Amino acid sequence: MAQPMPPENKIFILRNTHLSLDEDEAALQSKIAARLKLHPDDIVACRITRKGVDARKKSAIKLVYTVALTLKNTASLRVPDAVAPDLEELLPAPSPLPGRVAPSGRIVIVGSGPAGMFAALRLVDCGAAPILLERGRGIEERVRDVERFWRDGILDCESNVQFGEGGAGTFSDGKLTTRVRDANSGYVLRRFVEFGAPAEIEWLAKPHIGSDRLRAVMLNMRKYLLSRGVDVRFGAKMTGITLHQGRMAGVVINDSCEEPCDALLLAPGHSSRDTYAMLEKSGVALEQKPFAVGFRVEHPQELINSIQYGLKGHPKLPQADYALAWNAPDGGRSAYSFCMCPGGVVIGCSTEPETIVTNGMSNLARASGVANSALVATVRTTDFGSSAPLAGVEFQRKYEQAAFKLGGGGYRAPAQSLPAFLGRKKGALESTFRPGVTEAELAGIFPEYITATLQSGIEAFDRKMRGFITAEATLIGVESRTSAPVRIVRGEDFQSTAVAGLYPCGEGAGYAGGIMSAALDGIRVADAIAAKTTE
Repeated sequence: MAQPMPPENKIFILRNTHLSLDEDEAALQSKIAARLKLHPDDIVACRITRKGVDARKKSAIKLVYTVALTLKNTASLRVPDAVAPDLEELLPAPSPLPGRVAPSGRIVIVGSGPAGMFAALRLVDCGAAPILLERGRGIEERVRDVERFWRDGILDCESNVQFGEGGAGTFSDGKLTTRVRDANSGYVLRRFVEFGAPAEIEWLAKPHIGSDRLRAVMLNMRKYLLSRGVDVRFGAKMTGITLHQGRMAGVVINDSCEEPCDALLLAPGHSSRDTYAMLEKSGVALEQKPFAVGFRVEHPQELINSIQYGLKGHPKLPQADYALAWNAPDGGRSAYSFCMCPGGVVIGCSTEPETIVTNGMSNLARASGVANSALVATVRTTDFGSSAPLAGVEFQRKYEQAAFKLGGGGYRAPAQSLPAFLGRKKGALESTFRPGVTEAELAGIFPEYITATLQSGIEAFDRKMRGFITAEATLIGVESRTSAPVRIVRGEDFQSTAVAGLYPCGEGAGYAGGIMSAALDGIRVADAIAAKTTE
């Protein structure tokens, strides 16, 4: 039995309208009208809110749309039973801002990654003008420092892929996917678009900005914050904190001056090892946190496209990606792919001398012709060999230093063909990694329990994606900074459990993973600060 439509002058969300690769997107509105038994003219407005790919049946790949519809004459219309589950009224998503921040409250933000930047934006929305401290350099200088490292192997320990304006995400794929369900997700995407991100990120199922576009977005964001009175300082490293009666009183900058503050929003990034050490000495509560380690793998992008789509490429399809996971049958460790970058490159991300750290990056066009992803195995806190809060940092550092030695110095990464890592016949060694790679036996870098987990996981990945194990695939070591190995402990009010007025935030504090979730955490913490300073 058909269902009555709700009254007119309302907007509806309609899910699961499909187009084949042969159909033009201009046919979408007619297809929607047919689903709803309407005349196309009854649709006043039709806006795509989500677009994805259904490639489960490779002989009939579909583009899947969710749309926002404004319909006329709805009072007399009826929804077919088959469509009713996919149609719902769109209600405005409330995202109330807290009251204006008291002018007397001095707020300092440490870190200009996604958490710090979106916290600053949110506080500006609330009427505040915080101080934003970043240990690294601004985008313009930072890009030159990173390019010099990749080209010549000259590392700047304060201006690199991890440290500087925009955080680690500036040199990444710019992925905006997250498993976090948060009413502020739309706010984050909308602000990114306002500052120069592609409009499509608001409706693509797997949005990304690309490293090239993200740099311009961060620059525009900085200019906006400056125009709203935010004091942005680069080369301003937090080297200490001062307390008064157990609460925040000030931030020491570069061991030379102090900035008073009533609230410190600390978004340090997951590679701020010296910051962790300083906080521990200052009595801030830290705890160990599990993470994962492994390698980067590179495949020809056309091969991944063929495996996923049955096609080397198609103008209506994005470059194919994948997400793979394997759990040991005895309930032991897991192996999984992480931070997959279609059409990208593998990059060096060291922050300390004589270490190798890898990650993946791609530009907006994803046009390198090479796909890469981390392949990692879980690391437990019991693997650290110590109960010290920073034992996980030492665990990471040990294998980053081992990779540097195995690579032969000069920040060349050790690499091996994927079949050779599995004990099979080796293939040709090709990699996008700069300043270069050195062929090496990777199985000896990590402990046997990590290596065995990775090898078993990769064998399982090939059963899910036939052709994944190929002589054309190269492994590069090591991927060690999948997430922070430390959590800066905070309570339900977002403040440190040891220091009032200290608000740990984002990925480096142990409360996020990736650009989107870090930005959302920055907003949550900023809202908590704003609410607190107006009490």
